[in-house]
Amino acid sequence: MPVRPILLLGDPALHQTCAEVHLDELALASGWSKDLHDTTVDFRARHGFGRAIAAPQIGIMKRLIYFLIERPVVLINPRLHDFSEETIELWDDCMSFPDLLVKVRRHRRCVATFRNLEWGEDTWALEDNLSELLQHECDHLDGILATQRAIDGRSFALKSQRPRPR
Repeated sequence: MPVRPILLLGDPALHQTCAEVHLDELALASGWSKDLHDTTVDFRARHGFGRAIAAPQIGIMKRLIYFLIERPVVLINPRLHDFSEETIELWDDCMSFPDLLVKVRRHRRCVATFRNLEWGEDTWALEDNLSELLQHECDHLDGILATQRAIDGRSFALKSQRPRPR
C-alpha cells in the first residue's frame, strides 16, 4: 500500500467532521488501515515520532484511527466515555504540524468503545499519555486540532527550538 501525504495545518479538510465507517466498508477500512500503517512508519522514519494517526490526516474522511504502539490497533467508529475528572497538561505534537508543540489539558483517563477490523466491538481503557493520544486522535475525527485546545495564547512552541530533556 502507498504512503499517503499527510494533510498539514491550514488544510480545510482537517476541520471537517468525519462520517462513520459502515459494515459494507469493512474491506475498504482494512485497506485504509494499511495506508495509515505505511504512512505512520514512513513519518516515524523521517521525524522520529508518531504513535497514531487518524484517517482524515491522509484525506480519508472516515471515523478510523490507527495506533502503532506495542502492537497495531485499529479503532473504527470510536466513542470516548468515562472521562476522569483529573486532567493532565502536556506539550502535544501532531503529524499535521510536525515542528509545532501545543500545550493542552486532557483527561488523565478515558475509555473508548469501537469496532475492530472483524467488526467486533472492543473496549479500551487508557490513562496518561495514551489517554491523551486517544483524545487527540478522536478530536481529528471531529475536525478539531490540538491548536484549538491550546491552554492559552502562550501554549505554542517550535519543537526545533526547545531544549531536549537530558
